[in-house]
Amino acid sequence: MDSITPYIAPLLVFGLVVFVHELGHFVAAKLTGVYAPVFSLGWGSRLFGIRRGETDYRVSLIPLGGYVRMASQDDESMVGIEGGSDRGSLGAVEERPAQMPSALWDAESMAPFGPKAVPADRWVENKSTSARVFILSAGVLMNILLTLVVSTGIYYRAGNTYVPAVIDSVVPGAPAAVAGLAGGDRIVGINGHAVRAWDEVLSAVAPVTSGSLRLEIQRGTERFTREITPQLAEIDDPVTGAKKSVGRIGIQVRATTVTETLSLGGAVTAGVSATWRMTTSVASVLGGLATGQVSAKNLGGPIQIARTSVEAAKNGPESLWSLIAFLSLNIAILNLVPIPVLDGGQILLVLAERVQGRAFSGRVKEGIARVGVLAVLALIVLVTFNDLRNLFTR
Repeated sequence: MDSITPYIAPLLVFGLVVFVHELGHFVAAKLTGVYAPVFSLGWGSRLFGIRRGETDYRVSLIPLGGYVRMASQDDESMVGIEGGSDRGSLGAVEERPAQMPSALWDAESMAPFGPKAVPADRWVENKSTSARVFILSAGVLMNILLTLVVSTGIYYRAGNTYVPAVIDSVVPGAPAAVAGLAGGDRIVGINGHAVRAWDEVLSAVAPVTSGSLRLEIQRGTERFTREITPQLAEIDDPVTGAKKSVGRIGIQVRATTVTETLSLGGAVTAGVSATWRMTTSVASVLGGLATGQVSAKNLGGPIQIARTSVEAAKNGPESLWSLIAFLSLNIAILNLVPIPVLDGGQILLVLAERVQGRAFSGRVKEGIARVGVLAVLALIVLVTFNDLRNLFTR
């Protein structure tokens, strides 16, 4: 990439990940019959766009993410967030509001672009519980799909690069040395499961803090097995940063890599595996935050993401797309956290209404929403503080 392009990377990262999330909500709304008059790329005032059917597809002033306007009882509460000059009521009106651009007004359309009120069966609140949960979860599903597609594409284009499980040397006196392993040996199986890469060996050995492992070794044309009892070592968890005990057998691996070309099916399998590894990583961090094992000081926000995006773009398209995949999955998982204003909180609220057999009152919903907004604002302040501290201290 040239010297200018990397600095556009934050717009691509933020924009694509949030845009795909909102696209999921929009498609789900359309499929369930909810009235969605606006689908915007960006926030704030409308710059330009085109109306197709009952929806105005637009580009807005602030080029970050996007939003979907749906017929909802909470519609007017979004005015200050989404912006725009055409935010008329979704109820019936007699004439075009003064702030409504004449190009968007149609005498045969529903509000906000026409005088007709939105029918009761087109409002989110009047849909079935399953339909509402589908709409709320569709953004998360689209972010997961984006991660899968991007990860698969990376593997299909660049292949699978790994470090073969070939021993370079063994630590004197360590379990591997005691078992008679030597440089040049290749580990081909552990406890009956075939392995070929160093990360597979590490994943199999590290959890064994008691008991033994059966390693299958290839030495030239000879193949044999050895029973090895790992010794304990204390390390910093690479995800949470907390101290933990792991198994080690005392071998050094040759720092050579192999890249294999993958078929489309192989790339899909690798993409699914990569997505699952990222999911467990993010879940571990959230679990660590909940238990206090991970410090909130480690959380980054928009500034850190922007800086990381620029650096990733400088390292090439593969690095940038890997960041997009990881951030998309982060957005998906974080949106499932049961904070009222997030998708997870909204889903929980819908299910709670179903259990009690009636909707919560407007006053209760407003109180819940305020708690959620305060929680999100507190998180934003925290990560922004972390970003600024890191910016000026590193």
